Amino acid sequence: MTNDGQPSPDEQGLDADVNEHQDVSVDELRAEVARWKAMSRKNEKSFKEAARQLDQARQAAMSDQERAIDQARQEARTEALTEAGRRLALAELRAKAAQEGATLPADEFLNVTRFIGADGETDTEAVSAFIGTLPGKAAPVYRQDLGLGRQPSGKAGQLTRSDLSRMTAKDINQARADGRLDALMRGEI
Repeated sequence: MTNDGQPSPDEQGLDADVNEHQDVSVDELRAEVARWKAMSRKNEKSFKEAARQLDQARQAAMSDQERAIDQARQEARTEALTEAGRRLALAELRAKAAQEGATLPADEFLNVTRFIGADGETDTEAVSAFIGTLPGKAAPVYRQDLGLGRQPSGKAGQLTRSDLSRMTAKDINQARADGRLDALMRGEI
């Protein structure tokens, strides 16, 4: 704000921007998001192409010995990523199967490489799709009170008035200390 109480030029511009964006429809916003996504994909493709061309230029500038060393490095890296990817994919499969309650086949029957992407990462969508095809264990439904045997009641071990008539004062005081007169004293018996 300026000294005379008027909004500063920056604040006026901000208010204009806010008012301008209030008139935008949801469809226009979705179109804008789609446009930016398309531009992002285009830029990503051009970056990958530029990286590939740079790699080709480096390969052309290398001697035979350097090419052999670089190729050996790439093969070792690929092998290490593949092995780690297999273990990671298998762990992902086991975790998802346990979460869904599905029975996973034995490891030797699984083609774990099917769940590894080109970048060596686990393809979680493929894992989820595969686990969805497996038969799941239905949780058994049992009556909760069936076959549990004799269940104690809240009055188990409590003494009745007729029990008290056959007891001495010392026994009654001991029973009270043990809590065996609680139900009688609450009036439940």
